[in-house]
Amino acid sequence: MGKMGDQAKLMADFFNILNEIIMRLVSMIMWYSPLGIASLICGKIAGIKDLETVARQLGMYMITVIVGLVIHGGMILPLIFFSITRKNPFKFYAGIFQAWITALGTASSAGTLPVTFRCLEENLKIDKRVTRFVLPIGATINMDGTALYEAVAAIFIAQMNDVSLDAGQIATVSLTATLASVGAASIPSAGLVTMLLILTAVGLPTQDISLLIAVDWLLDRMRTSINVVGDSFGAGIIYHLSKEELAAIDAKHDTRHDTKDGTDMVNLHMMNHESIKRPAREGVNAPPFSGYASLPTDEYEVQVEPSLHL
Repeated sequence: MGKMGDQAKLMADFFNILNEIIMRLVSMIMWYSPLGIASLICGKIAGIKDLETVARQLGMYMITVIVGLVIHGGMILPLIFFSITRKNPFKFYAGIFQAWITALGTASSAGTLPVTFRCLEENLKIDKRVTRFVLPIGATINMDGTALYEAVAAIFIAQMNDVSLDAGQIATVSLTATLASVGAASIPSAGLVTMLLILTAVGLPTQDISLLIAVDWLLDRMRTSINVVGDSFGAGIIYHLSKEELAAIDAKHDTRHDTKDGTDMVNLHMMNHESIKRPAREGVNAPPFSGYASLPTDEYEVQVEPSLHL
């Protein structure tokens, strides 16, 4: 388009106008989405016959999710970390505390990545080659908190509709929740989108998701913080397992660097030696060096003349 000059101006104007239209539509959706979400919640609440029972069930659902996340992040992940590295996991927690707080505030694993990088590299001294490889992948596919949340939410919706799940259906929910969490985006409330796959897999009504939106603002932040903690522990374990290999690579690189520097110094010394010590021939002068007179040696004689004549 740049080579076509003024002929491509019409096409450029078209895309600019299209971008402006899309941005205005997105802005309108963002402004009116709270009203739409509130309407969905109110419509669902209005259709509930026993509101007290549903509110109690919803409260138990929240407690179940929070307790599960606390057990996973406070016991299971530290136990795995300790069993592999034999290091104190609570000191590791202290190093990533700022990243954990940021995850609670942003509800986004991707938005927390810069803080997570800084915590692991500066506080815990983990190699950048490990963090720059593990953390972006973990923020994309390692959603253990989201998987736990989706599995509990599916079972809650089944119990609320008086649907009894057998062992096969519970296994299906667990497997589908794990796979759906891998495909979930690292943005706020992404788990509600993949929840449709889980409910459809076991034949549960998808319209009950609107009831979960009322409490998702809190649970989303909780599960995101566990996702970030899981990514951080994973990076710490990978660094522990690959520390010797990284040290060997660094030593090999330093050896090559020192050998190259030594070779360069030898070559430079030989060049200087050849340029200074030359056989003195009758009527032939050596290269000029300012301010030096004739320098006699045993076998050679170097005659130099001033390079500047004032």
